[in-house]
Amino acid sequence: MAIIDVVKFDGDPNLLVWRFPSDQLSWGSQVIVNESQEAVFFKGGRALDVLGPGTHTLETANLPILRVLVNAPFGSQTPFAAEIYYVNKVSVLNLKWGTQEPIPVLDPKYNVFLPVRAFGQFGIRVADSKRFVVQLAGTLKEFTAQAVSDYFRGALITKAKDSIAQSIIKEKISLLEISASLEVLSSAIAVKLKDDFARFGVALETFYLNSINVPDDDPSVISLKKALAEKAEFQILGDQSYKTVRSFNTMEEAAKNTGTMGSMVGMGLGMGAGFGFGGPMAQAMSQNMGGNSAVMPSQTAVCPHCHSQISPTSKFCGVCGNPVVLATAHCPSCGADIPAGAQFCSACGKKLSQSLCPQCHASNSPTAKFCLSCGGALH
Repeated sequence: MAIIDVVKFDGDPNLLVWRFPSDQLSWGSQVIVNESQEAVFFKGGRALDVLGPGTHTLETANLPILRVLVNAPFGSQTPFAAEIYYVNKVSVLNLKWGTQEPIPVLDPKYNVFLPVRAFGQFGIRVADSKRFVVQLAGTLKEFTAQAVSDYFRGALITKAKDSIAQSIIKEKISLLEISASLEVLSSAIAVKLKDDFARFGVALETFYLNSINVPDDDPSVISLKKALAEKAEFQILGDQSYKTVRSFNTMEEAAKNTGTMGSMVGMGLGMGAGFGFGGPMAQAMSQNMGGNSAVMPSQTAVCPHCHSQISPTSKFCGVCGNPVVLATAHCPSCGADIPAGAQFCSACGKKLSQSLCPQCHASNSPTAKFCLSCGGALH
């Protein structure tokens, strides 16, 4: 093999470590090291020296330890075997990491176990070339940033899991709300990882948690999200409206079932929609489904002025606007309360004399002071 007198980098610029292919060097050879690089000399399996950017000549003044090992006479061009590893010291910031399997974690807010996944990105830089080559790259001809990521994957996942679990437990942060704490968690995990990287001559430049989430298709996640959606619906609609909507949904689902029961429920829904989900719907359902409870008739009242049907609790007529609260009188014989204008007492059966209004000639109770029809004075 020819003796090399010029040594320079000729590998892929994306590599972190590249070994010069020849090990036949001589005194007086020049070693060219580019910016953002360092060259590590090996002799007999030992890392002897590290050269920074620039052009270096192999001579006694530069490598006194190497001269002793080679035992070459001063000033000669004696060939010797040695290895040179180029180390790329640029920052690599686009390395990805993530959990391969979801981590089961107990959510402190909802008290259910949820599967958690975490993903992120980190950046590294070779801080100690000699230590990095000796402890990680070894005798490999090439060493990539992805290989570093693979080496540290276990430490990354373990520290990330521990930090996420501690934050959830200590800070009482729900997994569904933890995205707001990504920056704080990223800093905490980075602090824990720096020493692990530094032991191998690597500086952890950046570390980010980009996402902490749960699988949407997990049964526990589906149940929790459904419960939260129903809670939100309840808060928006209020108690009574929520119950009405839920009852209708339940009946609608039942109506979809095949068979007699589903048909009856469907009939009930149709009638309920027509009657406004009120008492008539319940009555129709009870009749169609063979209920034993008594069917209460619909209660209405009649306006004494325009004779329109109104609610029995109405104080004014919705058609003519007149007051509809019926006045009462007392039976002169037994003292029982009777409707004003009644001709017989409903308690004792005595016939009651009537008082006619002088203005509108309407019949009034003999004890009435004002006409119930026009409001005029009776006496």
